[in-house]
Amino acid sequence: MKELHEIVKAFEDADKRGLSTALATVVHVVGSAYRHEGARMLITENGELTGAISGGCLEGDALRKARLAMAENRKMLVTYDTSDDDDAKFGVGLGCNGIIQVLLEPIDPKQELNPIKLFKTFLGKRQNAVLGTFFSLDNKSGPQPGTSILITDTGEVEGTFPFNSLKEFFINDALTTLKSTRSVIKHYTGPTDIKGFVEFLKPPIHLVVFGAGNDAIPLVQFANILGWEISVIDGRPNYAIPSRFPSAKKVQVTRAEKAFDTIHVDDWTVAVLMTHNYNYDLEVLRKAILLNLKYIGTLGPKKKLRRMLDELTEEEFEIPEDSLSRVFGPTGLDIGSETPEEIALSIIAEIKAVTSNREGTSLKYKTEDHDVKTVSLQKHIHSKFHSCKIDL
Repeated sequence: MKELHEIVKAFEDADKRGLSTALATVVHVVGSAYRHEGARMLITENGELTGAISGGCLEGDALRKARLAMAENRKMLVTYDTSDDDDAKFGVGLGCNGIIQVLLEPIDPKQELNPIKLFKTFLGKRQNAVLGTFFSLDNKSGPQPGTSILITDTGEVEGTFPFNSLKEFFINDALTTLKSTRSVIKHYTGPTDIKGFVEFLKPPIHLVVFGAGNDAIPLVQFANILGWEISVIDGRPNYAIPSRFPSAKKVQVTRAEKAFDTIHVDDWTVAVLMTHNYNYDLEVLRKAILLNLKYIGTLGPKKKLRRMLDELTEEEFEIPEDSLSRVFGPTGLDIGSETPEEIALSIIAEIKAVTSNREGTSLKYKTEDHDVKTVSLQKHIHSKFHSCKIDL
């Protein structure tokens, strides 16, 4: 969700400066692409870009088309064909080999429910939601409805539907998407036939770090780069100082037994125990294990976690069976970490894998090429030299 935050911020800045803006959204991909449906970029009339829709191949042309869309105040669907067999002759090959549809939407700040306002509504709540973006592949040069509906998991609906008969079908598709947590493309029939990108949105991960020592600093820094929300909790006032963790939303001195009293826990809250105080970590684990967190990581050797679990069992503390599968000790992936920065990287990677229902294995061993959404760094660096076929 970091990209959405940055797009909203960039729009507000551009609006203050009186600059026109347009939103570019990848809405449909056939084959492979560097970025898939839901990738976004905000474009200003003077050429400022926030976000990305590719590895660098499409941005220049998207800027030119977006300026046209802004000048004509018209939503446009642009097709990028990166499946040209002649790609190899350039000697770089982005490796996309796909057909990418990008929707360009001029943003009217005066419009009551423009896409940016829908983004702000979503970002203002820690709730799963579905965003509806509508477009026509059959009539690319015709009217494009665009991004117009937001539905939260509490049933709130904000925005407008392209046509009334779409409402019931889209709401049903949104409920299915909220349940499956997977975005889909749907076909809708009405006055005109259109497709809808039914996009699942989830709040950023909320990382609660118990421990404000020096080794927590790189962990917080990595989490901030990813756009996660961060809380730092410790019992030591000389460590839990906001100036040591400027990117954390909350830095608090709290006794272990009250560790979660001021923390809002939801489906995307995870915790890492790294106070280096056994009794403090034990008490926090006692609280955390009952909160149905997606991930609880404990720093230190495996025998430390075993000892804590044994102590809780001896106290006749009832540990829910399914909770144990969400406790990871030692915390982090096995990447040969030694320094605090390397350990932080391994912890962040494991949290990302767990919350994405992935194993954290090397992409090298994946056999389903269509499921790999990331190309190598080398391809990314060379992407600016890649030639794409483009049409309107």
